[in-house]
Amino acid sequence: MRAAKQLKQLKLDVTPQEAPVDKFLTASGTFTDGDLRLNQRGLRLISEESQTSQDNVQPPDAEDVEFSREDLETIKVIGKGSGGIVQLVRHKWLGTFYALKGIQMCIQETVRKQIVQELKINKASQCPHIVVCYHSFYHNGVISLVLEYMDRGSLADVIKQVKTILEPYLAVVCKQVLKGLVYLHHERHVIHRDIKPSNLLVNHKGEVKITDFGVSAVLANSMGQRDTFVGTYNYMAPERISGTSYDYKSDIWSLGLVILESAIGHFPYTSTEPEGYLSFYELLEAIVDQPPPSAPSDQFSPEFCSFISACIQKDPKQRLSSLELLSHPFIKKFEDEDIDLAILVGSLDPPVNLAE
Repeated sequence: MRAAKQLKQLKLDVTPQEAPVDKFLTASGTFTDGDLRLNQRGLRLISEESQTSQDNVQPPDAEDVEFSREDLETIKVIGKGSGGIVQLVRHKWLGTFYALKGIQMCIQETVRKQIVQELKINKASQCPHIVVCYHSFYHNGVISLVLEYMDRGSLADVIKQVKTILEPYLAVVCKQVLKGLVYLHHERHVIHRDIKPSNLLVNHKGEVKITDFGVSAVLANSMGQRDTFVGTYNYMAPERISGTSYDYKSDIWSLGLVILESAIGHFPYTSTEPEGYLSFYELLEAIVDQPPPSAPSDQFSPEFCSFISACIQKDPKQRLSSLELLSHPFIKKFEDEDIDLAILVGSLDPPVNLAE
């Protein structure tokens, strides 16, 4: 069995020893890693030449002083992110809601590097299709990220209520996610590596934004390939789940599965067993050895079927890039129509009841 043989070659991103946290702490309690400095007053990136005093870090502007962790009151836990829980919090003086993601820093070095990368991506992001990180703090072994609160939850929450999403709305979702991926792939040179329904967030305005970069990585070479095994395996591309090198196109496979799932109402790979779930080994065999899933041509338009096919190609060279997909006929098909995703999400129950 080819899949079983390839399973033996899986390269797991595992570090047997944990890096001591105090290695990255200064006497004043500032967390440092390369050019990153993080403490109770906020985050700062400095150049290598200016690293003369690690313990005497000043906040980048007054906003970091005025917006401290103590200014936020916890409302409730709303989910789990990469490495920690996510809480709904409210600014005590402004009344603004945020999502607060807490990450314990007593972790393996590889995971620490991923979190540091998340901090840098969040600080540098200028893309409207990436969830905004307003502030980040470090205190008593915990990194706190103050994130934009997307009040309609994730695409997974939407699917739970509507069961299936119609093509016009999916085109709107795809266009926004693709714009976020174009920013990550072509401007930041980043593979997200964990595109799935729960990492595509939605707000009442109908905006769709990508979140959770705890498993992202800035690529070190011009080809943009990684050979580590990180992320949710359900949505992994064949080259990833079989442990071989992969590039930006692995995110495209994941997007194709997400959109197809949203259209048909269930995960494209299913089991014949009553519970309907595949084990890792069954999924590995299905993804590597079986033909890729496709959109039923008798239920969906030729444009939609073509879009799914352009994403879910076993050979990554045959998949279109995020930039190419933005010009796909399925995306263009509804551009002249006034499709308002806010109408769909506005008809649903919000995942968090703020009145409770």
